[in-house]
Amino acid sequence: MRFLPVTHNALLVELADLDQTLALLASLQRTPLAGVQELVPAARTILVSYRPWATSAAALVQQIAQRDLSQRAERSSTLVEIPVHYNGEDLAEVAQILGITPAEVVQRHTGSEYTVAFTGFAPGFAYLSGGHPSLNVPRRSTPRTRLPAGSVGLAGTFSGVYPQASPGGWQIIGTTPVAMWDITRTQPALLQPGYRVRFVDIATKNIAGSAYLEGATGQKDLKPSGRTQHHLAAGQTALQVRATGLLTVFQDLGRHGQAGQGVSASGAMDQAALKAANRLVGNASHLAALETVGGGLQLRSVGDNAVAVTGADAVLTLTTADGQRWPV
Repeated sequence: MRFLPVTHNALLVELADLDQTLALLASLQRTPLAGVQELVPAARTILVSYRPWATSAAALVQQIAQRDLSQRAERSSTLVEIPVHYNGEDLAEVAQILGITPAEVVQRHTGSEYTVAFTGFAPGFAYLSGGHPSLNVPRRSTPRTRLPAGSVGLAGTFSGVYPQASPGGWQIIGTTPVAMWDITRTQPALLQPGYRVRFVDIATKNIAGSAYLEGATGQKDLKPSGRTQHHLAAGQTALQVRATGLLTVFQDLGRHGQAGQGVSASGAMDQAALKAANRLVGNASHLAALETVGGGLQLRSVGDNAVAVTGADAVLTLTTADGQRWPV
């Protein structure tokens, strides 16, 4: 076990293998350490984020080093079956690497049960361990720039499903119609750490029913339809964005504590300024606001509005409806 500093409120624990990582993770989840905010596991590491006013890196190192790694993590009773069309463009190459036929690759992939070891990389992406011991293939030497959502792949001893279209270097052996990530579900990620997973060959099983496709049918293909015109009712006010400048985005305080699910915290770069701006106009401090960088933002007030500008120093100019301009 090795400890590496990351930031003023995070340290990285390096372990010998996946079994040790899962054993330590289970121990830290079973008996949490005071001051720890979040645990983000990977194949041989655990990122430990903590509140520096509640504990210290030295204290955490001392406590974590005493944990027993001999006890294996318990598997969940939840079994998720994932139907797969085994038509992946790397299926033949994987078979060649392993010295077997494509049909044997499918048989081995569907014939063993996997366990969700950890999640990350992207929201809903689960690293599945276990399976047939022979299914150990290298990543592609040249990753693809875009893989479609639902791509089922192999990399090393892991299997996984890409939850959305993204670049990727795994060996793709098939596709599934089931959504791995759907924010309309109570639990957006279909696969959670510890879940058991079994892949099912759609070609050999009569599983085209709605139970398997429910996750996929909930997805919507959202396409831009041009500029939307919003009409205000009498007495309503609004701020219209006339120009965004170099970079202007809507930001709130972020989604902290979800890194283990592949959801980055994001949020405003200057969260103190965001809270101050909200308070100045009478909003709750966590609400979203416009965050702009580099200047160039232009807003038009429709009706009377209260606007607060906080954060870095900036040149502000007010232009009236009749064209008069003056600095604020």
